[in-house]
Amino acid sequence: MTETVDAAAIRDWWRTSIIDMAPGRIAFRGTPVEELIGTVSFPQMIWMMVLGEIPTAPQARLFEAALVAGVDHGPQAPSIAAARMAATCGVGLNNVMATGVNMLGDVHGGAGEQCAELFYDIAARMDEGARLQDAVRDGLDAWRARYGKIVSGYGHRFHKPNDPRAPRLMALVRDAAAEGTVSGRFAGIGEEVQAELARQRGGQPIAMNIDGSTAVIFCELGFPPPLARGLFCLSRSVGVLAHGWEQMQQGGRNKGPMPPDYLPRYAPQAE
Repeated sequence: MTETVDAAAIRDWWRTSIIDMAPGRIAFRGTPVEELIGTVSFPQMIWMMVLGEIPTAPQARLFEAALVAGVDHGPQAPSIAAARMAATCGVGLNNVMATGVNMLGDVHGGAGEQCAELFYDIAARMDEGARLQDAVRDGLDAWRARYGKIVSGYGHRFHKPNDPRAPRLMALVRDAAAEGTVSGRFAGIGEEVQAELARQRGGQPIAMNIDGSTAVIFCELGFPPPLARGLFCLSRSVGVLAHGWEQMQQGGRNKGPMPPDYLPRYAPQAE
Protein backbone atom coordinates (compact mmCIF):
# COMPACT_ATOMS: atom_id res chain seq x y z
CA MET A 1 0.00 0.00 0.00
CA THR A 2 1.40 3.39 -1.02
CA GLU A 3 1.15 6.13 1.59
CA THR A 4 0.16 9.62 0.50
CA VAL A 5 2.73 12.28 1.35
CA ASP A 6 1.16 15.27 3.09
CA ALA A 7 3.41 18.04 1.84
CA ALA A 8 1.59 20.70 3.86
CA ALA A 9 2.11 18.75 7.08
CA ILE A 10 5.80 18.44 6.30
CA ARG A 11 6.18 22.14 5.56
CA ASP A 12 4.21 23.05 8.70
CA TRP A 13 6.33 20.82 10.95
CA TRP A 14 8.44 23.90 11.71
CA ARG A 15 6.79 27.32 11.45
CA THR A 16 8.79 30.51 11.77
CA SER A 17 8.31 34.22 11.28
CA ILE A 18 12.04 34.77 11.68
CA ILE A 19 13.40 33.72 8.31
CA ASP A 20 12.04 33.15 4.83
CA MET A 21 14.67 31.10 3.06
CA ALA A 22 14.59 29.42 -0.33
CA PRO A 23 17.13 29.01 -3.14
CA GLY A 24 18.36 32.49 -3.97
CA ARG A 25 16.32 34.18 -1.22
CA ILE A 26 17.07 34.96 2.42
CA ALA A 27 14.83 37.38 4.31
CA PHE A 28 14.86 38.08 8.04
CA ARG A 29 11.54 39.24 9.48
CA GLY A 30 10.41 40.07 5.97
CA THR A 31 13.46 42.12 4.97
CA PRO A 32 15.92 40.71 2.40
CA VAL A 33 19.31 40.09 3.95
CA GLU A 34 21.04 42.16 1.29
CA GLU A 35 19.08 45.20 2.52
CA LEU A 36 20.22 44.60 6.10
CA ILE A 37 23.90 43.98 5.40
CA GLY A 38 25.77 47.25 5.91
CA THR A 39 22.68 49.17 7.04
CA VAL A 40 21.89 47.81 10.52
CA SER A 41 24.24 47.29 13.45
CA PHE A 42 24.75 43.94 15.12
CA PRO A 43 22.75 45.02 18.24
CA GLN A 44 19.92 46.12 15.96
CA MET A 45 20.09 42.75 14.22
CA ILE A 46 19.90 40.89 17.53
CA TRP A 47 16.88 42.95 18.55
CA MET A 48 15.15 42.42 15.22
CA MET A 49 15.72 38.67 15.24
CA VAL A 50 14.43 38.29 18.80
CA LEU A 51 11.61 40.84 18.96
CA GLY A 52 10.70 41.15 15.30
CA GLU A 53 11.42 44.81 14.64
CA ILE A 54 14.42 47.03 14.12
CA PRO A 55 14.98 49.31 17.12
CA THR A 56 15.67 52.98 16.83
CA ALA A 57 19.30 54.07 16.96
CA PRO A 58 18.93 55.41 20.55
CA GLN A 59 17.32 52.15 21.68
CA ALA A 60 20.09 50.18 20.02
CA ARG A 61 22.79 52.27 21.72
CA LEU A 62 21.35 51.59 25.17
CA PHE A 63 20.92 47.90 24.33
CA GLU A 64 24.49 47.73 23.07
CA ALA A 65 25.78 49.27 26.29
CA ALA A 66 24.24 46.44 28.29
CA LEU A 67 25.77 43.86 25.95
CA VAL A 68 29.21 45.46 26.16
CA ALA A 69 29.14 45.62 29.96
CA GLY A 70 28.64 41.90 30.44
CA VAL A 71 31.22 40.42 28.07
CA ASP A 72 33.76 39.23 30.64
CA HIS A 73 34.70 39.02 34.30
CA GLY A 74 37.96 37.14 34.18
CA PRO A 75 39.10 33.54 34.73
CA GLN A 76 37.72 33.50 38.27
CA ALA A 77 34.26 33.45 36.71
CA PRO A 78 33.21 29.79 36.33
CA SER A 79 32.10 30.25 32.72
CA ILE A 80 35.49 31.65 31.71
CA ALA A 81 37.48 29.16 33.79
CA ALA A 82 35.59 26.25 32.26
CA ALA A 83 36.16 27.59 28.76
CA ARG A 84 39.90 27.95 29.33
CA MET A 85 40.16 24.43 30.75
CA ALA A 86 38.24 23.12 27.76
CA ALA A 87 40.68 24.88 25.44
CA THR A 88 43.52 22.81 26.91
CA CYS A 89 41.71 19.56 26.18
CA GLY A 90 42.11 19.53 22.42
CA VAL A 91 38.58 20.58 21.49
CA GLY A 92 37.62 23.22 18.94
CA LEU A 93 36.52 26.77 19.65
CA ASN A 94 32.87 25.84 19.24
CA ASN A 95 33.26 23.23 22.00
CA VAL A 96 35.15 25.75 24.14
CA MET A 97 32.33 28.27 23.76
CA ALA A 98 29.64 25.69 24.46
CA THR A 99 31.46 24.64 27.63
CA GLY A 100 31.58 28.19 28.93
CA VAL A 101 28.01 29.12 28.01
CA ASN A 102 26.70 25.89 29.53
CA MET A 103 28.05 27.06 32.91
CA LEU A 104 25.59 29.97 32.93
CA GLY A 105 22.71 28.89 35.13
CA ASP A 106 20.54 30.14 37.96
CA VAL A 107 23.49 31.05 40.22
CA HIS A 108 26.06 32.20 37.65
CA GLY A 109 24.42 33.98 34.73
CA GLY A 110 20.73 33.78 35.61
CA ALA A 111 20.57 36.62 38.11
CA GLY A 112 19.54 39.15 35.45
CA GLU A 113 16.44 37.11 34.62
CA GLN A 114 15.49 36.85 38.29
CA CYS A 115 16.10 40.55 38.83
CA ALA A 116 13.95 41.44 35.84
CA GLU A 117 11.16 39.30 37.32
CA LEU A 118 11.43 41.33 40.53
CA PHE A 119 11.32 44.65 38.68
CA TYR A 120 8.30 43.66 36.59
CA ASP A 121 6.49 42.42 39.71
CA ILE A 122 7.11 45.73 41.47
CA ALA A 123 5.88 47.62 38.40
CA ALA A 124 2.71 45.50 38.36
CA ARG A 125 2.09 46.32 42.03
CA MET A 126 2.47 50.00 41.23
CA ASP A 127 0.02 49.64 38.35
CA GLU A 128 -2.46 48.32 40.91
CA GLY A 129 -2.06 51.49 42.97
CA ALA A 130 0.79 50.74 45.38
CA ARG A 131 3.31 53.44 46.22
CA LEU A 132 6.85 52.80 45.01
CA GLN A 133 8.29 52.07 48.46
CA ASP A 134 5.39 49.78 49.41
CA ALA A 135 5.60 47.96 46.07
CA VAL A 136 9.33 47.45 46.57
CA ARG A 137 8.96 46.08 50.10
CA ASP A 138 6.12 43.76 49.13
CA GLY A 139 7.89 42.72 45.96
CA LEU A 140 11.06 41.88 47.89
CA ASP A 141 9.08 39.81 50.39
CA ALA A 142 7.42 37.85 47.58
CA TRP A 143 10.70 37.43 45.73
CA ARG A 144 12.53 36.13 48.80
CA ALA A 145 9.74 33.68 49.52
CA ARG A 146 10.44 32.18 46.11
CA TYR A 147 14.20 32.50 45.70
CA GLY A 148 15.68 32.97 49.19
CA LYS A 149 17.33 35.81 51.07
CA ILE A 150 19.96 36.80 48.46
CA VAL A 151 18.42 39.32 46.06
CA SER A 152 19.72 38.88 42.54
CA GLY A 153 21.16 42.01 40.99
CA TYR A 154 22.57 43.42 44.22
CA GLY A 155 25.83 42.88 46.07
CA HIS A 156 29.08 41.56 44.65
CA ARG A 157 31.75 39.35 46.15
CA PHE A 158 34.57 41.38 44.51
CA HIS A 159 33.25 44.88 43.87
CA LYS A 160 32.54 46.76 47.07
CA PRO A 161 31.03 49.25 47.60
CA ASN A 162 30.28 49.67 43.87
CA ASP A 163 30.33 47.50 40.78
CA PRO A 164 32.07 49.87 38.33
CA ARG A 165 29.76 48.84 35.51
CA ALA A 166 26.47 49.73 37.18
CA PRO A 167 26.81 53.51 37.69
CA ARG A 168 27.78 54.00 34.06
CA LEU A 169 24.87 51.91 32.80
CA MET A 170 22.41 53.69 35.09
CA ALA A 171 23.69 57.07 33.91
CA LEU A 172 23.05 55.99 30.32
CA VAL A 173 19.51 54.93 31.28
CA ARG A 174 18.88 58.32 32.85
CA ASP A 175 20.22 60.04 29.73
CA ALA A 176 17.98 57.86 27.55
CA ALA A 177 14.99 58.70 29.74
CA ALA A 178 15.72 62.41 29.46
CA GLU A 179 15.76 62.02 25.68
CA GLY A 180 12.48 60.11 25.70
CA THR A 181 14.02 56.83 24.50
CA VAL A 182 12.83 54.99 27.63
CA SER A 183 10.52 55.91 30.50
CA GLY A 184 13.06 55.71 33.33
CA ARG A 185 10.49 53.84 35.40
CA PHE A 186 12.62 50.76 35.93
CA ALA A 187 15.66 52.85 36.77
CA GLY A 188 13.64 54.31 39.61
CA ILE A 189 12.49 50.86 40.70
CA GLY A 190 16.02 49.48 40.60
CA GLU A 191 17.40 52.35 42.63
CA GLU A 192 14.60 52.11 45.19
CA VAL A 193 15.28 48.38 45.60
CA GLN A 194 18.91 49.27 46.25
CA ALA A 195 17.89 51.89 48.80
CA GLU A 196 15.47 49.52 50.54
CA LEU A 197 18.10 46.79 50.78
CA ALA A 198 20.44 49.31 52.39
CA ARG A 199 17.75 50.28 54.91
CA GLN A 200 17.19 46.63 55.73
CA ARG A 201 20.94 46.30 56.35
CA GLY A 202 20.89 49.07 58.93
CA GLY A 203 22.02 51.71 56.48
CA GLN A 204 24.96 49.68 55.13
CA PRO A 205 25.14 50.37 51.38
CA ILE A 206 24.93 47.56 48.88
CA ALA A 207 26.05 47.68 45.26
CA MET A 208 23.76 47.28 42.31
CA ASN A 209 25.73 44.85 40.18
CA ILE A 210 25.91 44.07 36.46
CA ASP A 211 22.84 41.85 36.65
CA GLY A 212 20.76 44.55 38.29
CA SER A 213 21.84 47.35 35.98
CA THR A 214 21.39 45.31 32.80
CA ALA A 215 18.02 44.08 34.11
CA VAL A 216 17.02 47.75 34.40
CA ILE A 217 17.97 48.29 30.76
CA PHE A 218 16.27 45.16 29.48
CA CYS A 219 13.08 46.06 31.37
CA GLU A 220 13.20 49.65 30.12
CA LEU A 221 13.47 48.29 26.58
CA GLY A 222 10.61 45.83 27.07
CA PHE A 223 12.44 42.50 27.01
CA PRO A 224 10.72 39.63 28.89
CA PRO A 225 12.75 38.28 31.85
CA PRO A 226 13.92 35.02 30.19
CA LEU A 227 15.58 37.07 27.47
CA ALA A 228 17.69 38.82 30.12
CA ARG A 229 19.42 35.49 30.66
CA GLY A 230 19.67 34.71 26.97
CA LEU A 231 21.11 38.13 26.18
CA PHE A 232 23.62 37.81 29.02
CA CYS A 233 24.71 34.47 27.58
CA LEU A 234 25.12 36.14 24.20
CA SER A 235 27.18 38.92 25.75
CA ARG A 236 29.36 36.64 27.88
CA SER A 237 30.03 34.38 24.89
CA VAL A 238 32.29 37.14 23.58
CA GLY A 239 34.50 36.84 26.64
CA VAL A 240 34.34 33.07 26.44
CA LEU A 241 35.56 33.22 22.85
CA ALA A 242 38.37 35.65 23.69
CA HIS A 243 39.62 33.61 26.64
CA GLY A 244 39.34 30.33 24.78
CA TRP A 245 41.35 31.72 21.87
CA GLU A 246 43.94 33.25 24.19
CA GLN A 247 44.37 29.95 26.01
CA MET A 248 44.86 28.15 22.71
CA GLN A 249 47.67 30.56 21.87
CA GLN A 250 49.28 30.09 25.29
CA GLY A 251 49.13 26.32 25.00
CA GLY A 252 48.94 23.90 27.88
CA ARG A 253 47.42 20.44 28.07
CA ASN A 254 44.71 19.18 30.36
CA LYS A 255 44.87 22.13 32.72
CA GLY A 256 42.62 21.59 35.70
CA PRO A 257 41.24 24.14 38.16
CA MET A 258 44.44 24.15 40.27
CA PRO A 259 48.18 23.82 39.50
CA PRO A 260 49.33 20.18 39.80
CA ASP A 261 51.45 20.95 42.87
CA TYR A 262 48.26 21.76 44.77
CA LEU A 263 45.80 18.98 45.47
CA PRO A 264 42.35 19.11 47.01
CA ARG A 265 42.25 18.48 50.74
CA TYR A 266 41.26 14.91 51.49
CA ALA A 267 38.56 14.81 54.15
CA PRO A 268 37.62 11.27 55.27
CA GLN A 269 33.90 10.67 55.55
CA ALA A 270 32.73 11.00 59.12
CA GLU A 271 31.74 7.71 60.67
